[in-house]
Amino acid sequence: MSVTPAWQTDFDMARACLEWQFEMGVDEAICDAPIDRYALDAAPVPKPAVKPSVTAPTPDAAPIATPDADPVAEATQMAAQAQDLDALAAALSAYPHCDLKLGARNLVFADGRAGARVMIVGEAPGREEDMRGRPFVGEAGQLLDRMLKAIGVARDHPDLGRAVYITNILPWRPPQNRDPSPEERAMMRPFVLRHIALAAPDILVLMGRISASTLLGSKDGITKIRGQWREVAGIPALPMLHPAYLLRNPAAKRETWADLLALQARLRTMT
Repeated sequence: MSVTPAWQTDFDMARACLEWQFEMGVDEAICDAPIDRYALDAAPVPKPAVKPSVTAPTPDAAPIATPDADPVAEATQMAAQAQDLDALAAALSAYPHCDLKLGARNLVFADGRAGARVMIVGEAPGREEDMRGRPFVGEAGQLLDRMLKAIGVARDHPDLGRAVYITNILPWRPPQNRDPSPEERAMMRPFVLRHIALAAPDILVLMGRISASTLLGSKDGITKIRGQWREVAGIPALPMLHPAYLLRNPAAKRETWADLLALQARLRTMT
């Protein structure tokens, strides 16, 4: 019977701990030099010279949610007041009721070209998206770019008629990439609808289960409704399988190719 050496176990455990910390967002040390904790324990703790104020917030303090506020009603009001995309991004940043922002590195608002004929609405940022502040830039995003290229469109295409604009239901990454809760989706829905209205696309692509159910209100799974044209806010909407799903289920790429061809055909009829 073989026994794993103690040093190997310690190494694996240390590496797992480091990977977990990186996943949680720890990317740098606090101090440049080690601290002698024994010396600190022996030293007297100095008292602050001035009692800190608890009434005057700093200019950069995060907005505080009112306990009895209605998060969805407040989201609807704040979204409606945004007159352009910059104002909408600012409203999202100031929205006080979604705790996801407290653990996220960046607000992931959008990518691509505003005013493009096609607007893709995904689900939520992943680790790469959270780090870079752009939607669909990880492995799933790279597959999405290849999918779009296959039908002659791209998020950065110089021709606005062949460009794509991309956003998500949630602008902040959920911990461990979990599914957004019903409450999180409900409070973000008014912002997404306002985002669609300001971007004014000709066609929406609802990329994934969360996007389709949030905007369509459908209880059917994405595998049942994919490829079926629907409507969101008066705009033709095509539910599709999320690229992350395709990475886990390569056999589904055949169905997605049929959906991409349907999207291409719809664009041609609308010219």
